[in-house]
Amino acid sequence: MYVRRYAAALAASAALSVSAAPAALAAPAAPSPSGSQAPGAPAGLYGTTDPTYDGVFRQSLALVAQHTVGVRPAPAAVDWLTGQQCANGAFAAFRPEPAKPCDESTPADSNATAAAVQALAALGGHQDAVKKAVDWLKSVQNEDGGWSYGPGTAMDTGTDANSTGIVLGALTAAGENPAEVRSKKGVTGERALQALQIRCQQEGETGPTPSGAFASQPDKSGKLVPNADATAAAVLGVLGKGMAVAAPSGDAAKKEFQVNPLSCKAGPGDAQQSADNGAKYLADSMAATGHHLMSAMPGAGDRPDFGNTADAVVALAAAGYPAAAAQPLAWLQQNAAAWAKTAGPAAYAQLILAAHATGADPRAFGGTDLVAALNAQGPAPQAAQPQTPKATADAGTTKDSSSGSTIGWMIGAGAAAGVGIGFLLSGRRKKQQP
Repeated sequence: MYVRRYAAALAASAALSVSAAPAALAAPAAPSPSGSQAPGAPAGLYGTTDPTYDGVFRQSLALVAQHTVGVRPAPAAVDWLTGQQCANGAFAAFRPEPAKPCDESTPADSNATAAAVQALAALGGHQDAVKKAVDWLKSVQNEDGGWSYGPGTAMDTGTDANSTGIVLGALTAAGENPAEVRSKKGVTGERALQALQIRCQQEGETGPTPSGAFASQPDKSGKLVPNADATAAAVLGVLGKGMAVAAPSGDAAKKEFQVNPLSCKAGPGDAQQSADNGAKYLADSMAATGHHLMSAMPGAGDRPDFGNTADAVVALAAAGYPAAAAQPLAWLQQNAAAWAKTAGPAAYAQLILAAHATGADPRAFGGTDLVAALNAQGPAPQAAQPQTPKATADAGTTKDSSSGSTIGWMIGAGAAAGVGIGFLLSGRRKKQQP
């Protein structure tokens, strides 16, 4: 979903097809069916690719995905994540020497911190670590109410939609009310996101009406350019939902879009109105290109974006539109297996979360057992057991999930090619692109 969805040069990512990923950077061709730790990886870490830019993020994403399907991760996997936290509560993208104290040179990462909060809150038993992380996130909130990727560092380019969206989900997961978390000027994160939402189609624009889309950040001229990655993240953020979204049912599931257009002149509206308009933009964009998103990365050509499509499916479900998510989900079931096999644990986790958000079976996802594939990417989990409806409640909206069971710097095109974590990574480090 951004922005993140960071840095000028983040190129290419999950959106690239399997054939585009450099062989030297690709994940292992086939995970071990035993779920044993892959050789050469830091003890407890999921995946074998270089963790410099995404270690904490992909670990957190994997743990959240496992939690949604009733898998109890190995203690080593959880210990690896908690061992990455700095004394001030923040997480960097990856610390190769966790025994060494963090200092001013340690690149604090708001996205990695927010992802870790969601994972540790879901798992339960880590209240102190969660509180410290949340306190740090609150301390680096921008005056406009939002969050940047690398607060106080050279990568701090101001509020972006991806970072703000995932932080708001983390606040909810930790039992906070995002509406009560305000900047020094009294502005909420929801308001910051709505300031990045496009309210009217501009003259001369073609394609899906961008009204309702979110920009990652304003471009150099101050214009808001539609960004699907940022939109998926922002839809979750304005609703205060995290990475794990439960499938809507009953009155919460809408068969058709119920969108009240955003006024061109008025200020930000309510959260659901913002989410409805953002979700409609995502649905229209995917419908126009074969029920999936296309890569916006330079040089990607006419390639689908698997990771951001999965994130868009989650966003549609979060906004209450499972019917609109059905065809993109079916496209992922038919086409995403090869991508996930190459991209690794974060990709399997994203697909599990898309299945979870739509009520699909992640153990029979287009012929792939996503759960087994993810488990095989790291230390063998303790157990896997069916969950009750209560246990599968939306981790992004649970008020007391912390007590329940529960890039880093600029990434070059090659480094990102094998990662593939959609709005959770690719957008966060790239600058706004048309």
